[in-house]
Amino acid sequence: MHAPTDIHGESGLDGTDLLPKPQSSADRSISAVEAMAKALRATEPGTAFLVATGALTNVAALFSKYPELAEHIHGFSVMGGSIGGGFTAAVMGKVDSVERIGNYTPWAEFNIVIDPEAAASLFENPVLAAKTTLIPLDLTHLVLATAEVQHALLHGNDSEAGGRGKTDLRVMLVELLNFFATTYRETFGIVEGPPLHDPLAVAVAFIGTEHEIPFYDFDPRATEGEKRQERFQVTVVTEGEQTGRTIAKLLEPGVAGMRIPRGLDMEHFWRVIEECCQRADKANSKVLGK
Repeated sequence: MHAPTDIHGESGLDGTDLLPKPQSSADRSISAVEAMAKALRATEPGTAFLVATGALTNVAALFSKYPELAEHIHGFSVMGGSIGGGFTAAVMGKVDSVERIGNYTPWAEFNIVIDPEAAASLFENPVLAAKTTLIPLDLTHLVLATAEVQHALLHGNDSEAGGRGKTDLRVMLVELLNFFATTYRETFGIVEGPPLHDPLAVAVAFIGTEHEIPFYDFDPRATEGEKRQERFQVTVVTEGEQTGRTIAKLLEPGVAGMRIPRGLDMEHFWRVIEECCQRADKANSKVLGK
């Protein structure tokens, strides 16, 4: 399986020549499923977050082989799916002037459609569903790396700075974003900047820590507003023209189900990203002696 070349390029990370060369090869002595199981079992029950930012094949195989691990984990965060129907105010994009909700087909997001049966098995698991946060395109398309955001990534808190950027890491990140921006602009007509997908799924794992980023799991248009925490039953279409589509049904208050945020504190999110860049810059300076 290869990520879509029209979005990520031939390498999957096109757009920069600053990526460091791997210092070791991938460990093929253990399968992905066994590696995940081993890592999760090494944690205290109710503490680990599992984050999936690609196809869900391996994760589905994990919980099929070791169903007890669904009880063991604290949470499961998935970047994938697209709800549509005005779930948020995000622009979902157009291809050939035709509105769509998916990024791989008109109805489906890549991570789900590439193995819809795997996604269905996870979303239909009642133990997992109650611990799952789904980060669909409806949310990621709200978090755009605009020109202002890219300047902040390059130069940190110095809003007046110019030039190449503070560090190679920051330049590399912005170069990757600009490649992504070009493909999103040319393929989907999203011109303000590229959306950030995977970092949002990772950010969910900060819940309950000092770095927690508020995600808004309520409908601001509803009468109850933020008083009603929404939970959903998510069905994955596994055959036909709409294969890979994620259909979300709002559950009654108090019924356990999947969490699908409609928004987040974006200022806080970008602040955490900057803090991460600062920490990485500091660590790199020690390693590189700069």
